[in-house]
Amino acid sequence: MHPEDGRVVSNFIVQALRGEDLTVYGEGQQTRSFCYVDDLMNGLMALMQTSDQIVGPINIGNPGEYTILQLAEMILKLVGGRSTIVFKPLPQDDPTQRKPDITLARQTLGWEPKVPLAEGLERTVAYFRTLLTG
Repeated sequence: MHPEDGRVVSNFIVQALRGEDLTVYGEGQQTRSFCYVDDLMNGLMALMQTSDQIVGPINIGNPGEYTILQLAEMILKLVGGRSTIVFKPLPQDDPTQRKPDITLARQTLGWEPKVPLAEGLERTVAYFRTLLTG
């Protein structure tokens, strides 16, 4: 992940590591699901190893669902420091929920994610600490 890629996980972590406030849109009740890159790659490799009889789409992701506010709070706890959460107006086109149905991946590929969000965030915070201070 690039520090300026504009995704919520990297945005929050970089903001917190820089001592900036975390920007949450709306009340932060919109939900998202986060899949750690190792799990994603294992899912894609499992899909590539199937026979030609298996055709998509097959959702590869993590069905664990968290509010944006929960994510911000988890990251603040992991990073520590003086950052707080600031709320800004919710954009009109912001989806209220994103959660993949991975039933087909479980049934067809025998795949499901293994890395819980807390562990993935710990690894990602460590990555960004090194990136931003190195």
